[in-house]
Amino acid sequence: MPTSGSIKNESGVRKIETQKKENKVCNDNKDIALTVKAQTIDELHLLQKKKSAPTTPKGSQATLFSSSEDERSKQQLQSISASLASLTRESGPKVVKGDPDKRFEARRVSHVSQHRITPTIAVSDSALKFTHVLYNLSPAELYEQAIKYEKGTFMTSTGALATLSGAKTGRSPRDKRVVKDHVTENELWWGKGSPNIEMDEHSFMVNRERAVDYLNSLDKVFVNDQFLNWDPENRIKVRIVSTRAYHSLFMHNMCIRPTPEELENFGTPDFTIYNAGQFPCNRYTHYMTSSTSIDLNLARKEMVILGTQYAGEMKKGLFSVMHYLMPKRQILSLHSGCNMGKDGDVALFFGLSGTGKTTLSTDHNRYLIGDDEHCWSDKGVSNIEGGCYAKCIDLSREKEPDIWNAIKFGTVLENVVFDEHIREVDYADKSVTENTRAAYPIEYIPNAKLPCVGRHPKNVILLACDAFGVLPPVSKLSLAQTMYHFISGYTALVAGTEQGIKEPQATFSACFGAAFIMLHPTQYAAMLAEKMQKQGATGWLVNTGWSGGSYGCGSRIKLAYTRKIIDAIHSGSLLNAEYKKTEIFGLEIPTEVEGVPSEILDPMNTWSDKKVYKETLLKLARLFENNFETFTNYKIGKDNKLTEEILAAGPIF
Repeated sequence: MPTSGSIKNESGVRKIETQKKENKVCNDNKDIALTVKAQTIDELHLLQKKKSAPTTPKGSQATLFSSSEDERSKQQLQSISASLASLTRESGPKVVKGDPDKRFEARRVSHVSQHRITPTIAVSDSALKFTHVLYNLSPAELYEQAIKYEKGTFMTSTGALATLSGAKTGRSPRDKRVVKDHVTENELWWGKGSPNIEMDEHSFMVNRERAVDYLNSLDKVFVNDQFLNWDPENRIKVRIVSTRAYHSLFMHNMCIRPTPEELENFGTPDFTIYNAGQFPCNRYTHYMTSSTSIDLNLARKEMVILGTQYAGEMKKGLFSVMHYLMPKRQILSLHSGCNMGKDGDVALFFGLSGTGKTTLSTDHNRYLIGDDEHCWSDKGVSNIEGGCYAKCIDLSREKEPDIWNAIKFGTVLENVVFDEHIREVDYADKSVTENTRAAYPIEYIPNAKLPCVGRHPKNVILLACDAFGVLPPVSKLSLAQTMYHFISGYTALVAGTEQGIKEPQATFSACFGAAFIMLHPTQYAAMLAEKMQKQGATGWLVNTGWSGGSYGCGSRIKLAYTRKIIDAIHSGSLLNAEYKKTEIFGLEIPTEVEGVPSEILDPMNTWSDKKVYKETLLKLARLFENNFETFTNYKIGKDNKLTEEILAAGPIF
C-alpha cells in the first residue's frame, strides 16, 4: 500500500505530493522582502553611506559660523582653485569635490568652483576640464584610494598600509633649493657648511608652473589642510596638494589634524606644498642638477616638489620653514625629542641618527610630548607635529614595544618587505632600503601627552654615540659648553666592514640638524643659551657609544647604564653628585651614579693602553677644532663676548 501523501506514476515509482496547508499564516516577518528606497544601483550605494553630522555649534556660538554649509564648501573650493592657479593663465582649474570614479555621487554632493584672475593668454585645454579634489580624506578613504590605484600598496597583517616611495627611498639634500632674494640674502645661512643652496625667483616660478600644470592635468588631486605647532597662538596653517593617497595619509599622520570646526573656518593657508611626486623637473632649468628638485620660496610661502615620491621631503621641508618662521617670533625651533615627568618636569633630547634619541625620549615612566620637532617659546615647549616618523629596520616588540604596537590601521609603512600571503612584515629585510619607516599619529603612543605642550625644560640632554670611546658616559655642561656641543652636533659612525675600514668616522651636524636649519647655527645657539639661562635649565652630554676602546676594541655602553644615567638626570640626583674635570675637553664628570659601575664614568679607567687613549682623545679633539673653524668668524652678541666664551668651551690642548 502506498503511504499517505504519495501516489504511483506509470512506471511504478512513487511520486511525492506536497500537501497544502490551508489557513496557515507565517507570523515571522523577518524574511519578508521590503522594497529598497532606490531606483538604481548608484542610488543604493548612496544609501549605504550616511552624511557626516553638521559640525556647526548650536546656540550662542552659531553666529560665529553664520555662512551656510553650501557657502563654506564653495569658499573652500575657491581657495583650492586659487592655490592651483597658474600665474600665466586666465583662471585656476575648475575643481569639484569627490572621486572622479564616483561621478554620480560627486554630482549629488559637490560644488564646482573656479578662481578667476585677469586673462593674459587664450583659454587653455586645462580650463575646460574638471579637477576632482579629494579633500582631507579619512584614513579609511585613503586606504581605498591607495590600494585600488597605487601599485605596490598593500595592507599588512597588523592593518598598516605598506607602500613604496619609488626610486627615492630617502631625502635628496643636494637637490634642495631656496630662493635667494634681497631679504633671504641677508637673513639665511649661505656658503660653506650651509644646507641652503640658492636658486633665483625665475627658476622657482618655472618649477612651480611645471608642478601646477602637472597637478591640473590629473583627474584628481589630494588636498590636506592641516596645522603645525601645538601652541595655538603660534600654529601655522599648511595646505598640501599631492598626487598620491600615500602622501595624503602620511601628512594626515604627521601634521596636526584639525577638528571639523577648525576645518570649516580654515581660510587661506600660511604655507602651501605642491607635490608633483614622480613628475620630474626640467634639467635645462637653471640651478637644476638632476631630475629631482625640492624648492622653497619663503617670500611666496610655497614649496615645490618634483621628481621624488619620498614623503619625508614634505615633513622636513616644513621643518625648514618652521626654522625660519619661529625665530622671527623669538621662538626657538629644535630638532629634538621631548618628554615630561609626572611632576611636570620637561627634558629635551638632541642627537643624530643612532644615538638613541627616540629610544631614550620614549620612556614608560614619562609622557611623550614629541619625538623629533619642537618649539620653545616664552610659555614653554610645544610639538610641531601631530605624529611620529620612526625607523623600522630591525624593529622588534622587545626593543621598541611602543613603536611596534603603533603599527596598526592608519599607520603608513614605507618600503618594508612582507610575506606575500600572510602580509607579515620582516623588519630585518633590507631588500628595498635600510631606511624603512613608519608614520603614525602621536596618539598611537599610549603615554603621549595631549595636547603636546609642556613647561620650560629643566634638562637639555645632548646625545653622542662616540665610537672613538673617549667621551665619558655623562658630563655636566656649563652654558658655554652646551652651546659649543650644540653647535658642533657630534656623533661618530662606524664605516662598513665590507671595505675593510675599521676606524670610526666622526660626523658633525650643526644644532643636531644641519640639513634643516635656515639661519646661522650660532643664532639658534644664542637663543638656546638665553632660554636655558632664564629658566635655569642644565645641559648634559651623554655618550651612548663605546667604552674601554674604540669600535672594534672596546664595547658599547650598556643601554641599562644609559637609562640609569638619564633617570638620575630626571630625578635631579645627578646635580648633587661630586664631580671632577677631564683633560682636553674639560668636561665635569660625576664620581658616582646609582646603578652604574663607577669605573666606567671616567673613560680613561676603562682603557688598558693609556697612551693609545690619549692619542685617540687628541685625535677627536682635533676633529672638533677643525669642524668649529666654520663658525669662528661669526659674531654672537653686541660685544662678541658670547663668541669668545663658546670658543673657550671647546678642547684645550
